[in-house]
Amino acid sequence: MSTTKQFFDTLKSSIANNEIRLPTLPEIALRVRDEVENEMASAESLAELISSDPALSARLLQVANSPLYRGRSEIDSVRMAVTRLGLGLVKNLVVSLAMKQMFQATSDALDRKMRAVWEQSVQVAAIARVLASGLPHLDREQAMLGGLIHNIGALPVLTLAEEDPVLSNDAERLDQYVQVIAPVIGSYILKLWKFPSGLREVPGNSVKLDYDHEGPADYSDLVLVSRLQHQLGSESAESPEAWTKAPAFTRVGLAPDANIIEMECHAEEISEVEQMLSQIT
Repeated sequence: MSTTKQFFDTLKSSIANNEIRLPTLPEIALRVRDEVENEMASAESLAELISSDPALSARLLQVANSPLYRGRSEIDSVRMAVTRLGLGLVKNLVVSLAMKQMFQATSDALDRKMRAVWEQSVQVAAIARVLASGLPHLDREQAMLGGLIHNIGALPVLTLAEEDPVLSNDAERLDQYVQVIAPVIGSYILKLWKFPSGLREVPGNSVKLDYDHEGPADYSDLVLVSRLQHQLGSESAESPEAWTKAPAFTRVGLAPDANIIEMECHAEEISEVEQMLSQIT
């Protein structure tokens, strides 16, 4: 059985030699992102682009009519969805919706693991979106996206592990590899995807309790605190004493001993975000 370092070295070598395929954003998500960043972009042009992908169109309408975004009247067209939600929000939603299809494997054991990683990412994303509501300088949908991509580096780790039947069935060692390697690989993937620096740094920073910087909270702070909140009550949870050493709590405006998941004012919204991201087909 290889050590963590040996496995990491093998993974880096496989990536460098194009022997393992890194996750890529679907072409439609890239085209939507490029269209929104185009100065000539309009609701009509974006709607036309999204409508070229029936599956994405259906998912976007499903989200637009979810409790989080629906208005007084039902949204029954992509054009109406883009007009009501806005170009920036639609861009982030499209990328978020595209994420789910990446978490699939050919073996049952790793498929279960990838599903678990996705579900954990969804829960962290939901908490991050709620926390961002109290921080006007941060965007809620960008925070949600940060939660979804914070563990994207797990995908190539699990893909390589799929080739090793012993490792793929050793849950404890596989978890160890993911915890150590995924943050580094995750930031590399987001750089390839040309994500903004504030999101590119999330995979690495969100696992550092001592992550610190000048100025107000950033997306790494949000995801770090959200990840710890998600772990509450689980065997993998950091000790309460360790939480007090995390400067991110102060910047986010949350006490280290708080439990946002159980707060009545937030619990419903967190549940709605989780349902929206989990039920999109």
